[in-house]
Amino acid sequence: MNRRTFLSTLGLVALTAPPAAEAQGAKQTRRIGVFYGAERIAAISDSFAARLAEMGFVNGRNIVIEERPTGPTADALLAVAKELVALPVDVLVSWGAVGSAAAKTATRTIPVVFLSVPDPVAIGLVGSLVRPGGNLTGVTFDAASETAAKRLQLLKEAIPHLSRVAVLHARHDPNVLPQLESIQRAAPGLSVHVDVVAFQRPDDLDPVFVRLRKHGDQGLVVIPGALTFANRAQIADLALAHRLPSSHAFRESVAVGGLLSLGPNYVDMAKQGATLVAKILEGAKPADLPVEQPTKFELVINMKTAKALGLTIPPSLLLRADQIVE
Repeated sequence: MNRRTFLSTLGLVALTAPPAAEAQGAKQTRRIGVFYGAERIAAISDSFAARLAEMGFVNGRNIVIEERPTGPTADALLAVAKELVALPVDVLVSWGAVGSAAAKTATRTIPVVFLSVPDPVAIGLVGSLVRPGGNLTGVTFDAASETAAKRLQLLKEAIPHLSRVAVLHARHDPNVLPQLESIQRAAPGLSVHVDVVAFQRPDDLDPVFVRLRKHGDQGLVVIPGALTFANRAQIADLALAHRLPSSHAFRESVAVGGLLSLGPNYVDMAKQGATLVAKILEGAKPADLPVEQPTKFELVINMKTAKALGLTIPPSLLLRADQIVE
């Protein structure tokens, strides 16, 4: 090969081959799949991406976040989990007990970070909170199952004469049992009879609430889950229409008309999840990352709803509220 041909060949290589740094950057782009059984809430999604960026993983630069809102049913969540696994993704992030059970079914090899799962040990996601084992770790929904009982206690504190309370949950939700047991243990000490009711589809809710009024229920505690979160507005509306003061786990339920809620801050939880994802992208194994608890719990009270129900919330309860919705 003569000198001219050699230089020409070098020029061709220079034009067609990407710079080393660019090629390396493309190689290092990681894909994160995030899915949940409800609509997208911008504040939660944005806080997740912002925390990852703080740790050096910028969406659109060296990571791609594949976000998939879907329906709250087990079938819908499993279908989305399998779709993300097939892309494939480097880390799968699941919200809620039903979604996280779907993630475990969808993959035994891709790292999974679950968020907002009340008792991941009880439903078989991890072996223990300290040493999860397997390919899953994450953040629980409650610090302990006793938080469910606290929601009943707060409702009783708001309405001292309360003696019969309905507990509403989604049928077949794996996280219901520990929450329900916590409420039932606390009920006798509060002089409250518990009436447990379940629903499977949004269409079930209207007849369920008719039944509650016929049974003489005076209040409502809603057990958290994908289906109750997705239908929070309808549940809050029906509770108000049937004059049932309601206690929830999601502040988002109070924002749409529920009376009060006690639960974690989802924006903060998203940041916790992002931190775990970053650790995994840096080489940590889910089996070695202890399951974390939420860092912040909030009591939220809707005074507009209280007034509509003719309730006077005790000052002692108002003073403890982190937020009052007027």
